[in-house]
Amino acid sequence: MTPLQNRTFRRSGSRAVLLGAVAALALGAAVYPAATVVHAEAALQTVGATSFAPLVDRVKGAVVSVRVKISAAAAEEDRNALPQFGEGDPMEKFFRRFGDQGRRPKAEGGMAQGSGFIISRDGYVVTNNHVVENAAGDVELVLDSGKTVGAKIVGKDKKTDLALLKIKEAGDYAFVQFGDKPPRVGDWVVAVGNPFGLGGTVTAGIVSARGRDIGAGPYDDFLQIDAPVNRGNSGGPTFDASGEVVGVNTAIFSPSGGSVGIGFAIPAQVAKDVVASLKEKGVVARGFIGVQIQPVSQDIADSLGLKTPKGALVAEAKSGPAADAGIKSGDVIVAVDGQNVDDPRELARKIAAYGPGKEVKLTYLRGGAEKKADVKLGELPGEKEARASVPPKSEHAALSALGVELAPAANVPGAGKTGVVVADLDPNGVAAEKGLRAGDVILEASGKPVATPADVVAALSNARQEGQKAVLLRVQSGDNTRFLAIATSAVS
Repeated sequence: MTPLQNRTFRRSGSRAVLLGAVAALALGAAVYPAATVVHAEAALQTVGATSFAPLVDRVKGAVVSVRVKISAAAAEEDRNALPQFGEGDPMEKFFRRFGDQGRRPKAEGGMAQGSGFIISRDGYVVTNNHVVENAAGDVELVLDSGKTVGAKIVGKDKKTDLALLKIKEAGDYAFVQFGDKPPRVGDWVVAVGNPFGLGGTVTAGIVSARGRDIGAGPYDDFLQIDAPVNRGNSGGPTFDASGEVVGVNTAIFSPSGGSVGIGFAIPAQVAKDVVASLKEKGVVARGFIGVQIQPVSQDIADSLGLKTPKGALVAEAKSGPAADAGIKSGDVIVAVDGQNVDDPRELARKIAAYGPGKEVKLTYLRGGAEKKADVKLGELPGEKEARASVPPKSEHAALSALGVELAPAANVPGAGKTGVVVADLDPNGVAAEKGLRAGDVILEASGKPVATPADVVAALSNARQEGQKAVLLRVQSGDNTRFLAIATSAVS
């Protein structure tokens, strides 16, 4: 198990191991067809079960060890890669991916090891994308019997960290299937894999939580389990008490690389649809509405007059299917086809699940009124991916209270022609606390364009006089646009 520090491999001697942030989760469109499968006896339906042996006997034949030769170019690139997390970032210290940790690789390349499981009698195998993404050719699988067979990569999906392989040698292979029903928190689970390269190993525990967001991407929806999983368990299956796969092991939370009882698995409901798409097309096509979205905080909800901080706030909608249907920045999307949207992650998953070409009905809030729009989804691109009244305080005093210095963007080289630039910032001030950074460009305040620092101060003051708790600022940071809410009391 290696630290989830960056999206690269680390090697131990000649053995390659993958680090990297867990890929974003997304749903595909098809469901993998049911087939004859080796079922486990329903021997562990109660907490009082005394042995997992009947279950293990039924499923272990379908679990494989995955060995991948890494190209020299990939090894050198990974060797020199820098972590994406800043020094001292909790993610850099604690999140670790399943693989080996140790010395730098040899220049000629290395070897990655992980786990996988067979899902069809003719030898289709599921594993993690990060185990095979830098493979220099075909992959080797070690079966439960000890036999080594070759496999080709059918398809990979980085966003969900899943990959589909096919055993090249014809045969009648033992296999398992994905479960149709998600496990409950507290249900028994059994993890089988290849920790530390030891070969087939079984551990047991319970589902600790569902719907975990570990900051890996917009589709995070992990199962959290406490069945011990360690380096080399990447891509291995987690079974429920009836022997069906309920998750694909992907990451752990650990200060050392070993299990501390906090593991994360991709839910079967996600994995089976992605696998079906990989089998059919070799890739996963996802729906796309073409907007930047962000969470609705309590401050933002107050500034928009919303009762509860729910939904997905549209930060930018310049072009794309949603903009074509009338969606604008500042709108809050609260439902898709009548199904409530609690946050941006949920919206992203729902849209991705429909697939391109599908028409959906978005429900959104604008100016306190609920509106609807019919949107024909595009295809997610491949990865490259104030009123003029006088304020009660002087402009200088108001900006000092915010801990910020502003300047018209037109007066700052390289800042563009519109908006107001954050020229300087008190790192302990109100503006910094709410997320403003030096160099940001404030484009709008209270939904209206701003061109001078006085416009921003006026928006805050006028909102305060009208009894509003906060003002919504539309802010551009580099190529990204987002909303921030500043309390009107800051200039009172």
